[in-house]
Amino acid sequence: MINRQLINPESIVVVGASNNISKPGGKLFHNIRTGTFNGSLYALNPKEDEIQGLSSYREIRDLPPTELAFLAVPATLCASVVKELAETKGTRAFIIVSAGFSEENSLGAEIEKEIVEICRKHDAALIGPNCIGVMTPAYQGVFTLPIPQLDPKGCDFISGSGATAVFIMESGLQKGLRFNHVFSVGNSAQLGVEDVLQYLDLTFSEEHSSLVKMLYFETIKDPGRLLRHATSLIGKGCQIAAIKAGTTDAGSRAASSHTGAMASSDMAVDALFRKAGIVRCYGREELTTVASVMLHPPLKGRNLAIITHAGGPAVMLTDELAKGNMDVPKLEGPKVDELLTHLYPGSSASNPIDMLATGNAEQLGKCIDYCEHSFKEIDGIVVIFGTPGLAPVFDVYELLFQKMQQCSKPIYPVLPSLTTAAKEVQAFLAHGTINFPDEVHLGAALTLVHGTEAPAEEASKPENIDLTAIGELIMQSEEGYLGPDAIQKILDTAGISRVSEEIASDDASLDRLAHQTGFPLVMKVVGPVHKSDVGGVVLGIDNDIDLMEHFQTMLKIEGATGVLLQPMLDGIEVFIGAVYEPGFGHIILCGLGGIYVEVLRDMASGLVPLSRAEAGRMIRSLKAYKILEGMRGQAGINISAFEDILFRLSTVLSHNKHIAELDLNPLMGRGDQLLVVDSRIRIER
Repeated sequence: MINRQLINPESIVVVGASNNISKPGGKLFHNIRTGTFNGSLYALNPKEDEIQGLSSYREIRDLPPTELAFLAVPATLCASVVKELAETKGTRAFIIVSAGFSEENSLGAEIEKEIVEICRKHDAALIGPNCIGVMTPAYQGVFTLPIPQLDPKGCDFISGSGATAVFIMESGLQKGLRFNHVFSVGNSAQLGVEDVLQYLDLTFSEEHSSLVKMLYFETIKDPGRLLRHATSLIGKGCQIAAIKAGTTDAGSRAASSHTGAMASSDMAVDALFRKAGIVRCYGREELTTVASVMLHPPLKGRNLAIITHAGGPAVMLTDELAKGNMDVPKLEGPKVDELLTHLYPGSSASNPIDMLATGNAEQLGKCIDYCEHSFKEIDGIVVIFGTPGLAPVFDVYELLFQKMQQCSKPIYPVLPSLTTAAKEVQAFLAHGTINFPDEVHLGAALTLVHGTEAPAEEASKPENIDLTAIGELIMQSEEGYLGPDAIQKILDTAGISRVSEEIASDDASLDRLAHQTGFPLVMKVVGPVHKSDVGGVVLGIDNDIDLMEHFQTMLKIEGATGVLLQPMLDGIEVFIGAVYEPGFGHIILCGLGGIYVEVLRDMASGLVPLSRAEAGRMIRSLKAYKILEGMRGQAGINISAFEDILFRLSTVLSHNKHIAELDLNPLMGRGDQLLVVDSRIRIER
């Protein structure tokens, strides 16, 4: 629970304050004392009567009532300090920067639990332990540098790592990125990244709240809450960029299905962020560049003009934008010819607009004006302008700043001469603007922001699906893989079309069912999970002799209980699979089926429940989508049917968490027909 005492306290005590500002307690006290805090600030140190020019208290009992306490003392002392402050001084917010808790050993974990229980008992907010602190407009409570000048129009930044928070702020400040709130949550013993995001959502104000949020996760403790409040904030006009570190799998997953083996916690994070509309980043430069793009006016299309006096950077930026499905459209016509009359001979205005190395402020202004008013196809403008050091460029950067205030289209400045034009760049940033020193990083960030979909709409329920019957069937089943009969009932009840299947257990039933199915047919062993791996699948059986021979061979396979017969189908193979990821729920995947899914790994993933629109987006995101549509005279599959099956299966999964793994591989079809050919469902309580 984040409270007013944590965000805007009237009084603060630093327990462990020191005259030595090279120590955390000393630096923390110094940063609060010299920052924006206007309330009563107290120091507590049993060995000092005065700290940094202010009176210091030796005992808690001598302190006045205090709303917020910072603790910079050994971990073993923290629980007793929190208890006494909460009980005797009415302290209702604690920020513990000390280390030595659950991140270190079991004793530290027990102390941490004790502190959480004390805070719970007294309805107190707790940040940390093992963090660098918190910065709000009311105070700068960190023991580190840098201390950004907080700006309501800056971004809110929440980090699960203190050191990483420092490095991310360093990266952002060099670009001119501004900050509004900074939260370092450390071990997140009580309050984590999701809790702070929830607070920012519930207290959101159109007039006063930041519209950009930066998040750094090492652990996502509550994916559902993150999804709920990120979606809510984005719905209110915010944009969110986030890093989730630590998503690689050190070893193979304990999964028996193909889907389970291919899925990963990283896929779950991807699916969660995509569903919420969060822009996923993988490093601090990318994160701060994306946030910097977000602080600009929104880019309403995919067409950019590049104005430059250096050809190379413009080419590299164009390449990066093209990779991200954005465009630098060729400009032509009378207005282009007219613009050239304002530039030096040899200049180009076809886009990129190259003013040559001798281009000046007046010419830059003309180029921007034409992009703003005359070139209607242009949605945004990138200006690349450095200097070889022959002359100052203060006038160029001042004009650029003025145009950024006047234009309706966003202008992204790339000022790469951070050494040669250091003074000019600093003067430009002093206006409160942002600089993108690297054009390729900017291009990647633009494509990330522009390519991130809005949060997924709420999923509805498909028609003609009996979730109660499916749930009862699953609850009555034992753990492990369901038999063919149970799977058939689930698919039929869910309204998912499948190929007809019959199971033969002896010679008599084989002869009867084979002729009922009709040649050619497919034979699959019943029992073993991975049928192909044990020689348990034979295609194209078209006579009685082969039928009987393969039947006898399959019954000798270890674990075989019968042989399943299906009509032989022809068409494109696709697959749908799902795996339950603890904390996240079911991750559902789709792609080309058969052996291709393992070889090409062209898969799309989504977080259950899917809306029908999400299912469609998953399918369209596949590299093989053109094949599924049909090409070069080959008929494709029924995309609408594929979408419907994904949608229906997602609904089943969302109501049945005991489905641990599921494979429909392949589904086969051409034209209107799309049928499940092979399926596996594993139940785990």
